[in-house]
Amino acid sequence: MDQIIDISCDGRHLSRDRGFLKVEECGQTIGRIPLDQIAAVIVHAHGITWSNSILVELAERGTPVVFCAANHQPRALLLPIEGHHAQGARMRAQWTAPEPLRKQAWKRVVIAKIKMQAAALAAIGQPRAPLDYIAHNVQSGDSRDAEAQAARIYWPMLMGPDFRRDPDRFDVNGLLNYGYTVLRAATARAVVAAGLHPTIGIFHSNRSNAFALADDLMEPFRPLVDLTARAILAEAGPQVTTAAKQNFARLIALDLPLTGEISPVSVALSRLTTSLAQSYESRTLALALPKPPPAAVLAGLGP
Repeated sequence: MDQIIDISCDGRHLSRDRGFLKVEECGQTIGRIPLDQIAAVIVHAHGITWSNSILVELAERGTPVVFCAANHQPRALLLPIEGHHAQGARMRAQWTAPEPLRKQAWKRVVIAKIKMQAAALAAIGQPRAPLDYIAHNVQSGDSRDAEAQAARIYWPMLMGPDFRRDPDRFDVNGLLNYGYTVLRAATARAVVAAGLHPTIGIFHSNRSNAFALADDLMEPFRPLVDLTARAILAEAGPQVTTAAKQNFARLIALDLPLTGEISPVSVALSRLTTSLAQSYESRTLALALPKPPPAAVLAGLGP
């Protein structure tokens, strides 16, 4: 199973050792992980050293390395420059995709996100009808900002009336930051593997955002992080502990309904990014978007 490797203790050295990522401290080996099992490496600590060979090996496998700030927000991402045999053609198709196609793609992503939010609320006993209504009325390109309308209903019902989504706050926002970092890394990996460029978004277009497409395509999966963060907060508080990180890392293996099958989140992300790449090339939209899992699964996320 794919693993998220989190480096949060200072002074570690990472190197390659015959197909393994080796982690050392003070010259002693404290861990070895098969490279083929690593979905992403997330780094928070100071004083980390690397061998060039381990970075090259991770890049060759398409494994992202994410460098985070103290608030668990990603600040840099290491990705391979080649991820797919048809990368050049797909990136050209991505860059030249007609606006109507992109607007329809964003509409479908927003609908999938709001439906997942509605399912999340239902799983904790909150009414979902207001979000279902909003999802039913999303326009091309989300021209009426249904995503924001849904957020204004969703967050108070999920986290309480005093909640504010502020990435710089060290409360439950820290948990959300970390969970989104895991999801963003997994999405960026899938984007590159599909031959697309993570900076060229469908909707997000901030010139300083190197993760624009990853941020677009992870939207329907965000409520999985939200529910996990809510459960961790209720049981253990807002600290981003080792146990909390493990809970978020397990999300990439969570099974979701997708195109008539059940697939882990990591596979769902791969199918979504591949379907977008094919849509760009064919100029015909056919996105493989996830559907919410059963309420019992959603209610059981977290510790």
